[in-house]
Amino acid sequence: MPLDPHLDGVLQMMAGSGAKPIQEGSPAEGRDGYLALTFGSRTPEQVVPVASVQDTTVDGAAGPLKARAYRPEGDGPFPTVAFFHGGGYVIGDLDTHDNMCRDICRGARAVVVAVDYRLAPEHPFPAGIDDAVAAAKWVVAHAPELGGDGAVAVAGDSAGGNFAAVVAQRFRDAGIPLAAQFLIYPAVDHVAAVYPSIEQNAKGYFLEMDTMAWFYNHYAGGFSDTMDPRLAPLQARSLANLPPAVVVTAEFDPLRDQGAAYAEALRAAGGKAEHIPGPGMIHGYFDMGRWSPAAQAIIEHSTSRFGEVLRGD
Repeated sequence: MPLDPHLDGVLQMMAGSGAKPIQEGSPAEGRDGYLALTFGSRTPEQVVPVASVQDTTVDGAAGPLKARAYRPEGDGPFPTVAFFHGGGYVIGDLDTHDNMCRDICRGARAVVVAVDYRLAPEHPFPAGIDDAVAAAKWVVAHAPELGGDGAVAVAGDSAGGNFAAVVAQRFRDAGIPLAAQFLIYPAVDHVAAVYPSIEQNAKGYFLEMDTMAWFYNHYAGGFSDTMDPRLAPLQARSLANLPPAVVVTAEFDPLRDQGAAYAEALRAAGGKAEHIPGPGMIHGYFDMGRWSPAAQAIIEHSTSRFGEVLRGD
């Protein structure tokens, strides 16, 4: 279907802002610009309501990490979700994804613990994913005191979707049970020639091919094995016995095809995976519901469905 007109307006606004492409700037400039687009452009009435929000810390691979716990309205206990933000492993933080975590908390009726893992290039691969694994273990161990009911899931968008998928695989191998995984336009592979969406949506739809290369070079440019399953979880030797997944994609997104392929591969391996496509959507639309009613409808449907899967429905 055509590009959502509201998101088209967002793209035109960004194009007319005069800001240089992220790949032409420094990581610090990219972080500032991303924060301004997300948290900085939000008005008070656009903040998604939840029962409470609390800044805290969790264990990372090399020491404590900043984190933020969101609790839904109602009487608990609730399932608990370890959330990893997107941003190409280089940009993004607790604030850029604040509304996204609120949407998941509210829609899934779950405690969400957002993790501020270490970013590249200051901390290149595998620092970020090592933090994600350590933080998810901390969430499992502390779920009851966070208000959880014992069921723990992982979630993330884009690069954070990569982390969530990898954590699910690592936990399976370690015998640590997870109730579900919520993968929002995840980056799960690096075989570009296999996925037409990378070339089809290479430019003009928020996430661009040149930006993806900039992110990857900062994160893992010095690592030779691009098919390492910590970088490309779709290339894992086995996708069997993984927790049920809800995989969300966007039509006008370079990552569209690999997200859909991951859901299909999980099903082929005997698992449960529901793919929710985003017709007319662009990468990043999970933070654009305040601008696009169509985006908001998908956000509400997918977060609600994730909550059902998390509870075994």
